[in-house]
Amino acid sequence: VQLVESGGGLVQTGGSLRLSCEASGDISTIYPMGWYRQAPGKDREMVATMSRGGAMYYAASVRGRFTFSRDNARNALYLQMNSLKTEDTAMYFCAAPSMGLGGQGTQVTVSS
Repeated sequence: VQLVESGGGLVQTGGSLRLSCEASGDISTIYPMGWYRQAPGKDREMVATMSRGGAMYYAASVRGRFTFSRDNARNALYLQMNSLKTEDTAMYFCAAPSMGLGGQGTQVTVSS
C-alpha cells in the first residue's frame, strides 16, 4: 500500500486547510493510522491517530482545532485543520508506523 498526501499550502494565521491521504490499496484493516508532522529541526510528532477500536488521539497542541477522519470505502484519510497557527508549520505525513507505511508528505506553511 502506498500513501499519497495532498492539500498542503500556504495559509495565514487563523486560516484552514484540509489534508487528504489517498491509499493505493485497502486500508480498512490497518490500525493505528493517522497523521504526523515534522517541522525543521524538530522530531516527527503525532498529530492525530485512530486505534482499531475507533478511539481518536490528538496532540494537545491541535486538540479542538484539528479533526481527523478516515473513509475506508475510499481508502482515504483526512485532516481538517482550522485556526491554524504559525507553529503548525511543518511537513505533514499520513502513516501507519506499525506497518511501516508512510507517505512523502505535504507541506503546510502558516504565515503571520
